[in-house]
Amino acid sequence: MDPADDWHAALAAAGELTGPATAAIVDAHGDRGKRAIEAVGEGRVKRYRDFTVVVGHEDEYVIEDGGCTCADSTYNLDEDDPDQRCWHVLAVEIADRIDAVEHHDMWYSEVREFL
Repeated sequence: MDPADDWHAALAAAGELTGPATAAIVDAHGDRGKRAIEAVGEGRVKRYRDFTVVVGHEDEYVIEDGGCTCADSTYNLDEDDPDQRCWHVLAVEIADRIDAVEHHDMWYSEVREFL
């Protein structure tokens, strides 16, 4: 079984980040997985009317259709390999599965103007 399937299944079954699910994420994605788990735990995954955003330490990254605006996605990942994802995309996947997305009833494009 693909390690990515292991953690998806573990999260779906538990509905929360358990030890086995966390271990499976880190096994499948290494440091990117650790950073994603940290972001979810700190409530940094936010869904607006137009985009889902992950708040990083230096910027906010827009996640749309499984892609991300970060440099890691742009320069380091093989776009033909669906298992390669930046930690921002992983954070959204994790947060979605455990209902840990912070919802905002506003447009991110309007909020972004003030940042």
